[in-house]
Amino acid sequence: MSAINVFIGDSVTDCGRDIEPPFGNGYVRNIAQSGKLAGEIINVGTSGHRLIDLEKRWQADVLDHKPTLVSIAIGINDTWRRYDDNDITTIEDFSDRYHRLLMLTKKTCNPQFVLCEPFLLPVEEEMNTWREDLNPKIALVHQMARVFDAILVPFDAYLHDMGKIVSVSKIAEDGIHPTIFGHQEMAKVWLNCVNGPVR
Repeated sequence: MSAINVFIGDSVTDCGRDIEPPFGNGYVRNIAQSGKLAGEIINVGTSGHRLIDLEKRWQADVLDHKPTLVSIAIGINDTWRRYDDNDITTIEDFSDRYHRLLMLTKKTCNPQFVLCEPFLLPVEEEMNTWREDLNPKIALVHQMARVFDAILVPFDAYLHDMGKIVSVSKIAEDGIHPTIFGHQEMAKVWLNCVNGPVR
């Protein structure tokens, strides 16, 4: 049976997949075009989604595909909504939902999990205050990776380090949605984590 790789998340994963099917124009397309990930690649990222939204569509968008690999990149909207809409996702809720989805998926099809850090680049000074909410969610992703023997992709750490070399606006103009360059770098670090460093 050939590999089935499902990518799920928010707008960073979505990247216009309905307009430019099947992968959109972001890091998932770059991974697909690299030829370094064997098997079918399915992008079910959906713009604006939080973890609660992923849970509602998990059966159809993940489990029904019987994936051999599931890559999850979620969390920035769970933080963002706190600051632009006073809609808080507590760390307890985030943890419970994340654990529940991973347990269900493990029992159903036992795929390789790839858990990606949500990330934020402080293009605006006020964004530094968002770290109070985001950092515990990143730490939770690390914890889930350890518990479920998942591959961890450190998007936040990697892009922050890159922001010391190039302008953060070159990576993501609004600090959240990557540029073409930003997506290329995301694909690079994702593949390095999943397949090992490119030689």
